Amino acid sequence: MSYCMTKVLKGAPAEVDAKVRKALADQGFGILTEIDVEGTLRAKLGAEVGLYRILGACNPAFAKGALELEPRIGVMLPCNVILRGVEGGTEISFVDPVASMAAIDNPDLKHHAEAVRAKLQEAFEKTL
Repeated sequence: MSYCMTKVLKGAPAEVDAKVRKALADQGFGILTEIDVEGTLRAKLGAEVGLYRILGACNPAFAKGALELEPRIGVMLPCNVILRGVEGGTEISFVDPVASMAAIDNPDLKHHAEAVRAKLQEAFEKTL
């Protein structure tokens, strides 16, 4: 089982970022967190890693449902999406929530994660 859905998009990183955010929003996800890995590693270590950004996406209805099924599920939230500079464009990777939740022995949560995955898959496919 793969832990993420990945593809490379052509275009400027800002365009790819906008596509990803719109595709997520169209499926009811907002961005709760944004981590500029590139900037942080440059500032803290002087390291140059190129574009690397983590978006913490959250669909409030799905988050509420997950919390009702597993009160400590917050340690596994939000659904992370990365944008990474690669040769030929920007690689995007969306987490597979079913893979993320596989460590938790709760069949209801697995079904819930499958519904989240379907929405993320739809957003992932809309980034073309």
